Amino acid sequence: MRARIYLPPKNAMQSGRAKTHEWVLEFVSTTAKRADGLMGWIGGADTQTQVKLTFASQAEAEAYAQKNAIAYDVELPQARRIKPKAYADNFHFARVENWTH
Repeated sequence: MRARIYLPPKNAMQSGRAKTHEWVLEFVSTTAKRADGLMGWIGGADTQTQVKLTFASQAEAEAYAQKNAIAYDVELPQARRIKPKAYADNFHFARVENWTH
């Protein structure tokens, strides 16, 4: 069974950064998911994919995987690029784009 260790990204629906500071160890499914014949829900027989373990650091997650002989891949987070914005920039005299109001 293979696992992936990653730092979860910020929720796109919220502006906050909650639950993005703990590393997650998540098992990768080895079998394909299939549709249930009666309900039509997508699922599989692999219950390991439901397990998500959280750790305070990347080193702790890697140590846990090595201790339990779990093959793993580490996905490093991308750096955030923040573009500072101000409402006054909409009316700046050096504005390049047209103002469409």
